[in-house]
Amino acid sequence: MENSWVSLLPFIVVIPIAVLTKQVLPGLFAGLILGSYLIQPDLFGGIITLISYLINNLVKPNNIRIIIFLYVFAGLINLTRMTGGIKGFVDLVSRKVKTKRSAMLLIWLSTIGTFNNPNFRIVTVAPIMKLLKRRLPISTQKIGFMIEVTSNPVVALVPVATAFVGYMVSLIGTALQQVGINESPYSIFIKSIPFNFFSLIIIGIGIYYSFFREMSNHMQGDMVEDSDAQREEEELQKCMQAYEKETPSKPLNLLLPLGIILVMTLYLSWRNGQPKAISFFDAFVKADALGVMLEALFITLFLSLLLFLLQRFSVAKIVTHFIDGGNELVSVILMLALVWALSAVSEDLGFSTYIASNLIGWIPETFIAPVVFILGSFIAYFIGSSWGTWGLLMPLAVTLAHQTGSNIILVIGAVFASGTFGAFASPLSDNSITLCAILDLPVMEYARSKLKPSLIAAGLTTILFGIASLFI
Repeated sequence: MENSWVSLLPFIVVIPIAVLTKQVLPGLFAGLILGSYLIQPDLFGGIITLISYLINNLVKPNNIRIIIFLYVFAGLINLTRMTGGIKGFVDLVSRKVKTKRSAMLLIWLSTIGTFNNPNFRIVTVAPIMKLLKRRLPISTQKIGFMIEVTSNPVVALVPVATAFVGYMVSLIGTALQQVGINESPYSIFIKSIPFNFFSLIIIGIGIYYSFFREMSNHMQGDMVEDSDAQREEEELQKCMQAYEKETPSKPLNLLLPLGIILVMTLYLSWRNGQPKAISFFDAFVKADALGVMLEALFITLFLSLLLFLLQRFSVAKIVTHFIDGGNELVSVILMLALVWALSAVSEDLGFSTYIASNLIGWIPETFIAPVVFILGSFIAYFIGSSWGTWGLLMPLAVTLAHQTGSNIILVIGAVFASGTFGAFASPLSDNSITLCAILDLPVMEYARSKLKPSLIAAGLTTILFGIASLFI
């Protein structure tokens, strides 16, 4: 059964069920159940296998750190909301942000302080834009699209101080070592950045729709609402009016925590990587990015709690709002647990190996990069994870490029581009799931709304890889 067409079945059931139910969780759960029973086809064995995959993937250090980070950071952001930080910031910027174009500019400029992790950026910026939206006639789907355009695609291009750099460089290093290439993984990574064509193109599309042209009616989505949605909006407005009366306006309660976490992330990244580094910038590469971000977050939380207590906010209120904020992302955490478990099941069934062995044999040497991108995009869309796609595909792609004499840097760029496509376009992406949870968007509807620009960018990316393969 391993490495056979059966390995496709868990993913084949995910998307149709998610589309029919308009919920991601049922599809993921059905795929995980099917995969577990394919591995252990007896009544109790399948259930035991399912539980085992869930637990084993939840307790992986990186995964549990992502979960803790999301919960704690969501709790911190809710504290800044409760203490008037977000309201104060909105009051501050609303003097300047009076048009849709200026709101779009705010989203793009906010990238400067939130470039180190996509979920960090989403959890920070989305609540601010959600509050600003009620003052401006902007589609929630458009806001979500622009935030996502400036999240994973941007972070994948930044060569220092992100949660991605260490992981991306380590993948390159492992793959190069397997084929006997002794070049610096970091220098190869830097050289591959211009070849992440998908990131560059989707960012360009985002700029175009932000400042030069309105999106299509389909992308605008919630600009035309039915009576139920209008009633919900009226209720929301009432809640917002109560929120404005009860909440103070203190922009520093948002700006100080964000400033602290950014400065501490940069400093701790350098401090963590410096003993193993040979240069200043190499220290950021050698750092344990996820661990550093978690440390910076807890330092920021402790200092923020002290700030809020000095402002005489009650301990009971702080605890309640922190837990409420973290609980808002419980559904996201549950989805992530299912995505991780499903990805592990599919790998054990031989999903990526089967895809590769059945597609690679007929690839012309000249077009390794575009086919790697297409293959990686297919895998990434169904698993919704850039990291998962890069981990599955990088060893295979580098080995294939080395054996065929293709340009390894171009092929590495294709791997990173394909993972970025999946993280951006897939309804199973943790970025999309987190964003939809904060903006109250239906995941499947939102994913469909951005599929067209995603496919346009993917098509252009494939063409560029084809052209680059002929001349590089």
